[in-house]
Amino acid sequence: FEVSEVRPQIGGIVRRRLFAEGAEVRAGQALYEIDPGPARADLSGAQALAASTRARYERLAPLVDAGAVSQQDVDDARAAAEQAQAALDSARISLGYTRVVAPISGIIGQSSVTPGALATPAQAAPFAIIQQIDQVYVDLTMSSGDLMRIRRQLDNNDNARVQLTLQDGSSYPIEGTLQFSDVTVGQSTGAVRLRALFRNPNHLLLPGMFVQAQLSVGDDANAILAPQRGVTRNARGEAVALILNPQNVVEERVIQTAETAGDQWVVLSGLNPGDRIIVEGSQRVRPGAEAVAAAPTAAPTQEGGIDTLRGRRDG
Repeated sequence: FEVSEVRPQIGGIVRRRLFAEGAEVRAGQALYEIDPGPARADLSGAQALAASTRARYERLAPLVDAGAVSQQDVDDARAAAEQAQAALDSARISLGYTRVVAPISGIIGQSSVTPGALATPAQAAPFAIIQQIDQVYVDLTMSSGDLMRIRRQLDNNDNARVQLTLQDGSSYPIEGTLQFSDVTVGQSTGAVRLRALFRNPNHLLLPGMFVQAQLSVGDDANAILAPQRGVTRNARGEAVALILNPQNVVEERVIQTAETAGDQWVVLSGLNPGDRIIVEGSQRVRPGAEAVAAAPTAAPTQEGGIDTLRGRRDG
């Protein structure tokens, strides 16, 4: 949700590390201490110069009316006093930078430096990285065509939910919410990136983890589902299913499918409520032949199919 790289803003020798690696830190908490000696010396010099220039300006200012000094001399003295004050403010800020603090709250990772290391301002390698993972983003990809269809569904139902399956096959117990979709389609893949936000109170989700996501844009009580094992492709690439009609004759139907729901296809057209799909024994039947329905086996056979019906060619 938030990531911050901890870097020094002043040079010097690291004297102490003030945190335990992997611990939770708070915004503003001191993490490292850089040797403050040089910064304190610079501050003392800046204080002395500021006091001297301010005193000179205050001595010269009343003498303008008496004609003892010119207005230019007074203006120069005032400018010098203001410059010295700015240098003093900068020296105070630099002394504060000798304590490297956490910019955000979160979990801090491995430290790349130990006491005795030399810090340089704005160095390339960070001292450590803090990550806020009480909430996490999950980046998803889908085709631009699917995104257009989902957007139409979201126009009628803004209750989009995202569910996760972890790498070990278990389900993440907290649903996420869809945040936004990218405005650019990948030219090589035709895919669009979406982002979902998940609460992560137990820190089960970690940055860089791969998960499977299921996006739900609403419930359709009238949707028709077809087992994936009962749907194949013809020579034209169309989705087809073998149907056993009421007269127990095999028909081949061209169907239009959308997304999946578990191990089933959501069918947009081509099937009607009550149609019987052959999911086993399809190699032994052909369109136009009669067949007898039988209960599916408990496990898939080498011929394929696990759901609803098994077809058997007669004759």
